[in-house]
Amino acid sequence: MFSSLRSRLWLTYALMIVIALLIVAAIFFAYLWNNPLVDRQIGLRLRRAETVLLDKQAGWAALPPDKLQAFLASEDKALGARFLVVSSGRQVIADSRAGSAPSLEPGRFFRLLHLNQTVTDSLNRAWLFVFRPLDNGNFLVAAVPRPTFSIRNILADDLIAPFLLGGSLALVLALFLAYWVAGWVAGPLQRLVKATQGFSGEAAAAPLPLDGPAEVRELVGTFNDMTARVQAGQKAQRDFVANVSHELKTPLTSIQGFSQALLDGTAATPEQQKQSVQVISGEASRMYRMVLDLLDLARLDAGIADLQRLPVDVTALLNGTAERFTPQANAAHVTLHVESAALPPILGDGDRLAQVFNNLVDNALKFTPSGGRVSLRAAKAGDWLEITVADTGAGIPAESLPHIFERFYQIDPSRPGGAHHGAGLGLAIAREIVRAHGGKMSVRSLIGQGSQFNVRFPLVLQDASVTARRTK
Repeated sequence: MFSSLRSRLWLTYALMIVIALLIVAAIFFAYLWNNPLVDRQIGLRLRRAETVLLDKQAGWAALPPDKLQAFLASEDKALGARFLVVSSGRQVIADSRAGSAPSLEPGRFFRLLHLNQTVTDSLNRAWLFVFRPLDNGNFLVAAVPRPTFSIRNILADDLIAPFLLGGSLALVLALFLAYWVAGWVAGPLQRLVKATQGFSGEAAAAPLPLDGPAEVRELVGTFNDMTARVQAGQKAQRDFVANVSHELKTPLTSIQGFSQALLDGTAATPEQQKQSVQVISGEASRMYRMVLDLLDLARLDAGIADLQRLPVDVTALLNGTAERFTPQANAAHVTLHVESAALPPILGDGDRLAQVFNNLVDNALKFTPSGGRVSLRAAKAGDWLEITVADTGAGIPAESLPHIFERFYQIDPSRPGGAHHGAGLGLAIAREIVRAHGGKMSVRSLIGQGSQFNVRFPLVLQDASVTARRTK
């Protein structure tokens, strides 16, 4: 019955509430036991009697002890209370019941004043008393024997009924509140358990609502984020398999077709045989490069890429890249320009960084028409070194910009330069290399105005930000 978290929480809250109410009730009944209604009523009667005598103390306070004794005895009969006059030295000057009742120890009046309103006589019988100071420095004490009482007297107290009513209402409201709190805490957790049990990752699940305590909301939010990441990862895996299959299908089909032509004699002439062998070799080389790129991405993702950590002269790196692509730029009638002042070196792997800018410049030249311009600029921007590769080519459609760094993503082949499309891994590898160096990579582009790739590296590379490490 109490196996669920909600019921156990409610039971815990209910027990705590009941225990708290029982403690309050015990304290309340202890108070009533020590101060029952009869005692309080007698105390009020004694104070009224004292007030009557105090109002006319000018006529009796200074009487001699014998006359004072007689006066107090008469007032005792009239008011039904025992009166004593006690000196400041705690000596009994007069007692309305002297000789007819057990004596009271005057010193105990003052000693017990702040504890309770009872004192015992010489026969160990309890008396209720009150006392007031007189104008002459003495004290007037009024006392009566304390009546016997029982549990029935306590239960007849006027405070019992409202206390029981208030306690019952408080208990019922507290139990309802405890049930709500238990549901508030356990409800999101139960939904989380059900969502975890039913999660397969195949279909996108709706995120769980964020309610409950802050810690529970944080847990549910983390679960929602984890679910989204798992689903994104599974989608990326499915897309990756589909893309690899698609990219391998074309070269494999070509290899199969031309190899079959060689086997069955369709390629009979030496020229046809040579063409078939060239196609097979070219497609095999294409697959080999694709596999190497995929292995490179896998190493970068796993953080086991073999990266050097040496000072790299960025200006020399960009000049070397421009020199390498100058023949290709001249053949395409595109101006290739480098703008770089004296810059501090960065720590990194020179070959890997050259791979990044080779890819960016190669893409820029492919998609820049004759008469266009490709520029490489490097400048210091605060604590970062920013390198820009810009072209005046066809530009990238706005809908393609968010996906430009995704693996195997290719823009519409019909745009200029479409014949030079690769497997769609170059930019993905370039971004991973930049990230492995603690840097950032972004792109801006407008159709008809060209594209601009920005690469930023920290001037002081912190080891904690490097995701790839050098293997030994």
